[in-house]
Amino acid sequence: MGNNKKVSNITLAIPRSFKNMNGEYETDFINCVLWDSIAKSTVEYCRKGNIVGVKGRIQSKIVEKEDEGKKYYVEVVAEKITFLSSDNK
Repeated sequence: MGNNKKVSNITLAIPRSFKNMNGEYETDFINCVLWDSIAKSTVEYCRKGNIVGVKGRIQSKIVEKEDEGKKYYVEVVAEKITFLSSDNK
């Protein structure tokens, strides 16, 4: 691309606050895109299982591939990440 911006993608695992019909808690997985300093600090300080707060905007996009057709994606473009827990390693 030539713009030298750093980008990172993370997936948030968000447990639902209610049980399904089988008495189990389900989890939603939300894709997030992080840019520049947010991407750098998150990659440096955050690990799988850490608790984070995300402020951002929802963005949708359509990706069309000849052999797969159109696929629709919804993701959060992070404007701020707050580290709420760490593994202290």
